[in-house]
Amino acid sequence: MRIRKYMVIGVLSIVVFPWVVYLIIHLASTQPWRTVNRDEQTNLSQMMQAITENERNWTNPRWQAQITLELQREGVAAAILSPSNQVIFATSQHGHHHWMSTQQALVMVNGKWVGTVELSQPGKADPPAAIGAVLAVILAIVFVSFQMGRNVVQPLESMSRAALKIADGDLDFELAPSNTVEIKQVRTAFQVMVKGLRDSFAKQQKLEEERRFFIGAIAHDLRTPLFALRGYLDGIEQGIASSPDKLAHYVNVCKEKAAHLERLVSDLFAFTRLEYMEQTLQRESFHFSDVVKATVTSMIHKAREKRISLDTTIRPGEGWVSGDPHLLQRAITNLLDNAIRHTPQAGKITVEVKSDPEKIVLVIHDTGPGFSPKDLAHIFEPMYRGDASRNLATGGAGLGLTIARRIFRSHGGELYAENSPEGGAVLSGWMPLKADVCDFDGHTEKRETDQPM
Repeated sequence: MRIRKYMVIGVLSIVVFPWVVYLIIHLASTQPWRTVNRDEQTNLSQMMQAITENERNWTNPRWQAQITLELQREGVAAAILSPSNQVIFATSQHGHHHWMSTQQALVMVNGKWVGTVELSQPGKADPPAAIGAVLAVILAIVFVSFQMGRNVVQPLESMSRAALKIADGDLDFELAPSNTVEIKQVRTAFQVMVKGLRDSFAKQQKLEEERRFFIGAIAHDLRTPLFALRGYLDGIEQGIASSPDKLAHYVNVCKEKAAHLERLVSDLFAFTRLEYMEQTLQRESFHFSDVVKATVTSMIHKAREKRISLDTTIRPGEGWVSGDPHLLQRAITNLLDNAIRHTPQAGKITVEVKSDPEKIVLVIHDTGPGFSPKDLAHIFEPMYRGDASRNLATGGAGLGLTIARRIFRSHGGELYAENSPEGGAVLSGWMPLKADVCDFDGHTEKRETDQPM
């Protein structure tokens, strides 16, 4: 029920209900439907005869006093009126508003009208209907106040207390129920807001825990190559590398550690940039297959160092998409780097690009050991390597797959990981195709998304 209906019903209850009670009490006290019994009728007839037969004594004070006593004893009111409607005699009860029975007689003497006699049998005393009406008003006010308090005031007060608790950071509270439509709507919106705050606080707490873990992990990862780099540099400074071959070895190790540090810092920078990627994404239209092919070409030398073959199934000019080609190249590079690092010597990596009417799909399959069931649930988490000791032998910072997935998601796609039934890991990423292509004249036309522009 809406608040307007509550107000209308409340006003009607306070105004109409007392009048109904008043009328009921009034009708019950007057009893207009009550019939006169035989004794009352006989009593009135006898008193009427006693008065009409003594018309000569109507003005006699003694007779008036005597008849008055008899009338009071019998509970009858009387009035004697002259032909000109002047009161000759009347009891004090005459004029009562609630008569149960009345008789009237015209008195004639020698054919002349000398007066009119009226006798009335009054009913029982009328209960105080006004008091009943006042009680009805009080009852109506109490009822309306109770309903308004339960369905309007109490819910609003509970929401006010809840708002103060939220301001103090306390989200543990209960909201009073209500049958009022507007209050229920506000209550529902309030609960949705509180649920959002709870989720936001939980997410914030989780992000804070991830941030602390991330900082600790990065500090650990940076400290390890720095420690090794400083050790080899100290060896060179102290003359431990006495021969040219040993010196060259020390220098190569220092260069590897410096490259490792550069990769860690680069991953860290890319990861922090991805937090605001959706706001800063530089979009342009390009062919997805061309980006994949260029990335594979740049990784061939790294694969050849481990004698790993890179087999590709890529059609040039396939997959017209909208996005940031540099970020996508970074994501594909991370996927290929992960595959190369976990593929054994003389292994094989297959890169395939395929499309359907709505999306373009990249599949990278290697012949490495694949993912353990435990790792599959965590490999896209920051700093996760599936290695409890956090050994840096593979050279990764645990951010490559996290970065790759966030890049695909920022382009409206997704990245998945699974194990192939034939063995090895499979990383599959997709993103939506761009259907509308602008030609060189600035017009927009619909083209097949798997055909080159």
